[in-house]
Amino acid sequence: MTTVSSPLAGRAIGLAAVPDPVFSGAMVGPGTAIDPVRGPGEAVSPVNGIVVSLHPHAFVVVDDEGRGVLTHLGIDTVQLNGQGFELLVDKGDAVTRGQAVVRWDPAAVEAAGKSAICPVIALEASAEALAEVAESGNVVVGDTLFTWK
Repeated sequence: MTTVSSPLAGRAIGLAAVPDPVFSGAMVGPGTAIDPVRGPGEAVSPVNGIVVSLHPHAFVVVDDEGRGVLTHLGIDTVQLNGQGFELLVDKGDAVTRGQAVVRWDPAAVEAAGKSAICPVIALEASAEALAEVAESGNVVVGDTLFTWK
């Protein structure tokens, strides 16, 4: 079982509330989403593992069980071409749960006309594989977002 921790502080809102049909329809995979606290901060790794995909707006960490967790910083933020995002690790790096991966500012994302909502997705998983999915309430970095059976 993998415990997926919150990479950000904010409010859990669930995937259905994400303003993007790819995420709200769980087409990428099941999970939840966070409406992050506004202001500069860091997105951290939700699991121990290896960074297998790294972009300014999104990253995937694969744990030792081969499970990939996508953290997507905002919606349509790929269109910002990395502006306002600072990578703190490299693709291929081993990271620990809670280690900073990207520095960003959700308020700046909104000022650029994008949503700051952050989906956290269990890649290649079924909805039935997840338990204890946080879909409401305040979360701090490190709180459990869901468990992956």
